[in-house]
Amino acid sequence: MHTKIKVKITEEEEAEPEVKTNSCPRLNMAASGAAGSPSRLVQYVVVRSDLVHKLSWPLGAVITQACHAATAAIHLHYGEPDTQQYLAELDSMHKVVLAAPDEAALSGLSENLTQAGVSHKLWIEQPENIPTCLALRPYPKETVHPLLRKFKLFK
Repeated sequence: MHTKIKVKITEEEEAEPEVKTNSCPRLNMAASGAAGSPSRLVQYVVVRSDLVHKLSWPLGAVITQACHAATAAIHLHYGEPDTQQYLAELDSMHKVVLAAPDEAALSGLSENLTQAGVSHKLWIEQPENIPTCLALRPYPKETVHPLLRKFKLFK
């Protein structure tokens, strides 16, 4: 079943024609981020996949870790203009959840992000003191994506 969906055009995009596309909302979002339009703000969350696949943590517990990290990153960087803009567009927030294979990969990513000056929160579950995931504050996708390229979507 296919329906036509109109993509909402913001004031900054008024010069561009209205986009009518197929039934896939994800494709519509990509079409609205066409060249010349402002870059999309994204909050990346990177979760240790070994928690589920090797250490047999319940999926709900791992999702909870990601929620903690994302909330903490927003809280810690609430005053950043990108964070404010991200929150102002409440109904169009964009998050990407990636998988780190293990604790070493997650900790290495945190170190690389710190060295690159990228604001993030490494979530360490207490009282066990286990790094479980990290979340970046919202950034324009093209700013941070190169640092995250080796991580695949969490499955």
